[in-house]
Amino acid sequence: MKISVAIVIALMSSNIAIADSPRPNILFIAMDDLNDWIGCLGGNPQTITPNLDRLAASGMLFTNAHCPAPACNPCRSAIFTGRAPNSSGLYDNRQQMREIMPNEVLIPQYFRNNGYRAAGSGKMLHYFIEAASWDEYYPDAATENPLPKSFDPPNRPVSLPRGGPWQYVDTDWAALDVTDEEFGGDYLVADYVIEQLSKKQEQPLFLACGLYRPHEPWFVPKKYFEPFPLDSIQLPPGYLENDLDDVPAEGARAARNRYFAHIQKQGQWKHGLQAYLASIHFSDAMLGRVLDALDSSAYADNTIVVLWSDHGWQLGEKEHWQKYTPWRGVTRVPLMVRVPAGISSALPEGTMAGTVCNAPVNLLSLYPTLLDLCGLPENPVADGPSLLPVLSDPTGAGWAHRSVTYLNKPGAYAVSGTTHRYIHYAEGGEELYDIANDPYEWTNLAGLASSAELLADFRKHSPQQFHERVEPSVESLAKLHWNPSTGAAVPPSVPDGGSFPVFFSNQRETTVELCLVDKNGQAKPVGVIGVGERKRQETRPGVVWLIRDAATQRPLGHFIVDDRTAQAIVPKPKSN
Repeated sequence: MKISVAIVIALMSSNIAIADSPRPNILFIAMDDLNDWIGCLGGNPQTITPNLDRLAASGMLFTNAHCPAPACNPCRSAIFTGRAPNSSGLYDNRQQMREIMPNEVLIPQYFRNNGYRAAGSGKMLHYFIEAASWDEYYPDAATENPLPKSFDPPNRPVSLPRGGPWQYVDTDWAALDVTDEEFGGDYLVADYVIEQLSKKQEQPLFLACGLYRPHEPWFVPKKYFEPFPLDSIQLPPGYLENDLDDVPAEGARAARNRYFAHIQKQGQWKHGLQAYLASIHFSDAMLGRVLDALDSSAYADNTIVVLWSDHGWQLGEKEHWQKYTPWRGVTRVPLMVRVPAGISSALPEGTMAGTVCNAPVNLLSLYPTLLDLCGLPENPVADGPSLLPVLSDPTGAGWAHRSVTYLNKPGAYAVSGTTHRYIHYAEGGEELYDIANDPYEWTNLAGLASSAELLADFRKHSPQQFHERVEPSVESLAKLHWNPSTGAAVPPSVPDGGSFPVFFSNQRETTVELCLVDKNGQAKPVGVIGVGERKRQETRPGVVWLIRDAATQRPLGHFIVDDRTAQAIVPKPKSN
């Protein structure tokens, strides 16, 4: 009895001490486009990730964590607002977070509202900073460009010729003859984070570190390529020829996006694999610099570390190259959490080193989890459950949640359970995989009679409500380059890819005529655009649009359509 009383008193004293101590700091680390090709997740035996592995070994590693969406913008927006895509209507990269969710309080602002200083560097949101949510940022938050300058080869493409306007211009790779310092980019991000950890902080700190690699382009210093000789590169462990044979038609269409076939045709498959591994190795080295700085700082014992990637990446599996798909190679992401003992009243013992959790979890849970760990008020906007139960009990006993990843249209999603995964397309197609025995999802079980009961259970526990997709404003779209007339012949159209709208806006003081230039270079009028007016026009990548003065038929300039929906602004003539 005396021993029991002593234990209770000790625990009460410990909790009182934690309650009276300053709130814990947060080091929030994001890595971009990183799949499970890290040592501790076993995704590729050739990968070199000692720093990711040591962080995982020092805290809790989640082996069944998934992203809210398989694309940067909807995933990061969901993480930072706490709202799932089916709740917000933000499903893809072309949409604008603040047009759709103008009032949601982002994680750094929420911490600022509760006494924290919020600082960060690198890509946390989708190519913008949201300056109002931070106390300080590098690069300067006023620029709204989160990426520090990095070395860019003067002649691009370097390795992979562009297959057409449909191809993302940064799908390329090269070993650069530069030092880490000369390369810049993530090296500068790490520098900034290290500087913050070396300063005396007057407030508890929310510190964000956005490492851009292994996002494309896979340009990194050549020393990171050297451990991966080209003749040693193995094909992805998850690759299986003809793996789309049992996939619904809508899944096969999403998989065959032309990149993989183009890379194979150019003989660049193994070169790309090598470059991805090198980019991971580089990013891991930058992470190591940050972890070293934290471990040697005054904040080593009172900082919660959370590391995540926004989504994975396919490198030929299911004939796909890129992200955006519902399969595990894209939805499954690294997630690590380290909580030192004695700094969180919600988890007083902290996370035990080397703990592994196999429960299905989602990055949507990061917002409420951080609030719980830091003892902050609950945010009323939280579509994901806190991870505190599995941080307390990594066996997942009592964790009844499954992890949902939303695709780019309402009604399309993937649901990850402990042993199985279910995929549902908006058109109605389904897939079911036994990931315990088929981790690469080679065999679709959805059509088997023996799967009927499991399918019914997944359908019952799948999302039922979907916010309609919210279209981005025209003003927020990318702008096509205006090519003023020089008197030379306008190039012919080389259409290549699916159709989408482009919005032509006339800023001149006269009416203009919009003309489609055909494959032979002949201009065919399709309509006029009045002064200050806008015209929506369906088009395709590689199509050339000539703008003429409607009254005189004098050519004014032309646009060449790129790979996505955009605005095409016909500018006022420059004054002499």
